[in-house]
Amino acid sequence: MRIARFSVREGSPAAGSVSFGVVEGDPSQPDSLVVHALAGHPIVSMQLSGESYRMQDIRLLSPILPNKIVAVGRNYAAHAAELGHEVPDVPLTFFKPSTAVIGPTEAIAYPPFSSDVQFEGELAVVIGRMGREVPLERVPEIIFGYTCANDVTARDVQQREGQWARAKGFDTACPLGPWIETELDPSDLAVTTTLNGELKQAGRTSLMVRSIAELIVHISEAMTLLPGDVVLTGTPAGVGPMNVGDEVAVSIEGIGTLTNKVIKRG
Repeated sequence: MRIARFSVREGSPAAGSVSFGVVEGDPSQPDSLVVHALAGHPIVSMQLSGESYRMQDIRLLSPILPNKIVAVGRNYAAHAAELGHEVPDVPLTFFKPSTAVIGPTEAIAYPPFSSDVQFEGELAVVIGRMGREVPLERVPEIIFGYTCANDVTARDVQQREGQWARAKGFDTACPLGPWIETELDPSDLAVTTTLNGELKQAGRTSLMVRSIAELIVHISEAMTLLPGDVVLTGTPAGVGPMNVGDEVAVSIEGIGTLTNKVIKRG
């Protein structure tokens, strides 16, 4: 099931309202897509409101507004190697703030303090139930679904400052979308990123150094994961720079494509 968060465009009695909804139709044919609005939050209830909208009559937003985003670095060996690093002995985790989140079609604003902003396409896990010290065999119970993410990184700032808060946490540095897929086996999915239509990243989730379950066990040993939280699982090799005017698209097999333009921060 595909769960989207959306606002209704002008011209409808519900214009401007924000809702969650169930997306039906073939994503390869956008005109066929219909969104059936939910009465509340999908993690709590899947009750339909009775309202339905064509995709062209709505604007997709970030499919979730997380309390926190816990990200994992260097979880693909080839990506660690391309940056000149070894695979860490334990998962390398960091945070991206909720203020970094944007949705599909929203713009990545190039920050004035960097001259090397890079894309990092990856699979994102959306948490559906509170979890603390989650045992390996119970990890599936706390997962709500999966979406696409771009762990946008100011690489020069990351290298210069040593810690990653500003480099990976600036406004618009965490695009998510286009929706959450709740029925998916994430163990071997194709993850690709294109820049202006040119393929830059092509990996598979089966190449992760540590599985999603292992990552969630590790993270939940230290902190409680809450419903709606997001875990970014690492990026394949092929990361590279984006410039103002570029369009970057992250596609994950079984989910869809997250597309964002790059603009100058105004």
